[in-house]
Amino acid sequence: MSEQAEINHEQSRLDVVYARLDELRAEAEDRLGSVRRSHVGGHHQNRSERDAFATLYEDQLIRLTHAEEGLCFGRIDASSGETTYIGRIGISDSDRRQLLMDWRAPASEPFYRATAAHPGNIVRRRHIATRHRTVIGVEDDVLDLAALDESEIGSLHGEGALIASLDAHRTGRMGDIVATIQAEQDRIIRKPLPGVVVVQGGPGTGKTAVALHRAAYLLYQHRERIAKSGVLLIGPSPVFLKYIEQVLPSLGETGAVLQTPGQLMPGFDVTAHDRPDTARLKGDLRMVQVIARAVKNYQRVPQEPQELGVGRHTIVLTPDMVRAARDRARRTGGPHNRARSTFVAQVLDRLAPLLAESMGIGADDERLPELLEELRGSRDVRVAINLCWLPLTPLGVLDALLSKPHKLVAAAHGLLSYEEMVLLRRFAGADPTVEDVPLLDEIAELIGDWEDRRPARREDTDYAEAVIEMTGTHGMVSARQLAERYDTGDPLLTVAERAAEDREWTYGHLVVDEAQELSPMQLRLLFRRVPSKSATLVGDLAQATEVDPDRTWSSVLQPHVGDRYALEQLTVSYRTPGRIMTLANRLLSEYFPELTVPTPAREGTWEPQIEALPDVASVCQALPEVIREELALLGGGRIAVIATPGHAELIEHALTQDGNVDFGLGPAGIDHTVAVITPYEAKGLEFDGVVIVEPASIAPHGSPGGIGELYVALTRSTSRLRVIGVEPSVLSPFLVG
Repeated sequence: MSEQAEINHEQSRLDVVYARLDELRAEAEDRLGSVRRSHVGGHHQNRSERDAFATLYEDQLIRLTHAEEGLCFGRIDASSGETTYIGRIGISDSDRRQLLMDWRAPASEPFYRATAAHPGNIVRRRHIATRHRTVIGVEDDVLDLAALDESEIGSLHGEGALIASLDAHRTGRMGDIVATIQAEQDRIIRKPLPGVVVVQGGPGTGKTAVALHRAAYLLYQHRERIAKSGVLLIGPSPVFLKYIEQVLPSLGETGAVLQTPGQLMPGFDVTAHDRPDTARLKGDLRMVQVIARAVKNYQRVPQEPQELGVGRHTIVLTPDMVRAARDRARRTGGPHNRARSTFVAQVLDRLAPLLAESMGIGADDERLPELLEELRGSRDVRVAINLCWLPLTPLGVLDALLSKPHKLVAAAHGLLSYEEMVLLRRFAGADPTVEDVPLLDEIAELIGDWEDRRPARREDTDYAEAVIEMTGTHGMVSARQLAERYDTGDPLLTVAERAAEDREWTYGHLVVDEAQELSPMQLRLLFRRVPSKSATLVGDLAQATEVDPDRTWSSVLQPHVGDRYALEQLTVSYRTPGRIMTLANRLLSEYFPELTVPTPAREGTWEPQIEALPDVASVCQALPEVIREELALLGGGRIAVIATPGHAELIEHALTQDGNVDFGLGPAGIDHTVAVITPYEAKGLEFDGVVIVEPASIAPHGSPGGIGELYVALTRSTSRLRVIGVEPSVLSPFLVG
């Protein structure tokens, strides 16, 4: 058959599949409408059942809607004569005959795994290219030529599905690779759920795609085990999350929570980072002990007896009474705020007989409630208890620890040097950073449910704080609740919505992209969220913000999972052309010769261009025209202008003054033709072309600092790379030729 005849044949099949998709969508809409219109009365259980059914049908509609584009993308022909069509989701007709096999089903594995050397029972694999609901091309891989007759051999068509997808223009969002998954990638995607899988791969090797497709595969294959708890997916930045946000829904899954490291505490969404030396220190596991001491230091025993006024009476609280109450509270093993209830009860039990004696009455069981109420009503008693065992909040503890030197010294003595303590110092009330989030989580773990506790009255907390400051004991008093615990029983909320708002939620699986960027404290937080230690971590040690040739995945993971992980390597760069990859690899190997670099799958068309200009003003003035030249050569597509934050304002001004460039900054940039982003924001992204501004500001010449970020910037392009600056010579020695 001619190519057009083959296309027509596949089109007729595709029409049947889409017709069934429309039927299923209409059925789900009808059922959802019926549920919403149903009257269930005022009984809570009936309302909950109705809402649960509504959520079920809403999820079905989301899955069916997101499967619209590229619904069917391939087929496999077996030697038995059976043909199986592969797509985003599984679809059967009304008689339950399979029309489309879900790409995650075991029956679909040969589409990705079969090779000419090991075809199994597969004779031919066909890739079907579509645009909307129309077949626009087919491409065949023959795995067993001897099994085809002459007419079938004559009907073979195609130019390479993988290469065609690599040459296509970028859209500003990551597309899935479900139609072009390679065998080494598929093997990782389908690995068993338990355990930790680490995927090491250089730029363009498909790490991110593997991570996302593995999340979708696990949610499909182990639905009973992890659908109720969900998958936690961590990306390095808001730009990255925006870039990938449509991939999982397009693969038929919505049960994943996408977050950055700055969003891992409910109520916090931070993007600011500390300076590298401070960030490194906050990520050190020694901070676990520092924080434990800081919390414990809020459980005090006074040095002297204290006279307390209770109405017209005076009683004395002694250090021994407080010490006994403190020891009893600590023996409960509960977190600070929960154990505080025991402490308060113990102190009041010891004060009640003294008050009874002062009042000239007996402290029997009948009078005890009255005595306890008198004690609770005394401001002196409340202040004394707060001085000895303050109710805490994570932000209050961290702010006091980092802004009050005496608290930091008391907590860090013998653990951190004086110079390190200076690095941690900051002003009271400073906004938290990304590196603070695991510290806040560590505090939250030690203090317990601060949200649900009723705060003391405002006048009491103000007075207690004043007394603490005057007496030099410097404690923190909880003035209000940080947040209310999310009602995880609301059936109208998805698993992802409930999990994202609950710090104590435990996930079924963890997926981390750019895992080389995570500190030990961040990994500690993440594995607390996934106590089963079921995780997929993907990254490249060579692309770390601070490259360390001695750092290994073993040293990264040992404190958290020991040696219980499997390391997988991706070695072929599908995204970045060889002409660009050679430059990037030479740069990296010069500074870090022990690190493995990837092999490009294609050579590419254009050599990288490096252009020196006399000053920064000239660079900014030339930039709009440089962008127009690049877009003309590419014939459209998307471009990234990658520069340090210090140059971003100058670039924004130059492009705004020009007025003829469609551009955006940071996360908003990927919705424009030109995205102006930092090297850190560029992690995991890809563009048709890249313009790097002033590489020497990213990686100063002759210094290994910043080489990892420059390596990231160099390897974001699928076609063209251009470098402009006052000192672009940092790259000149590594050009081809």
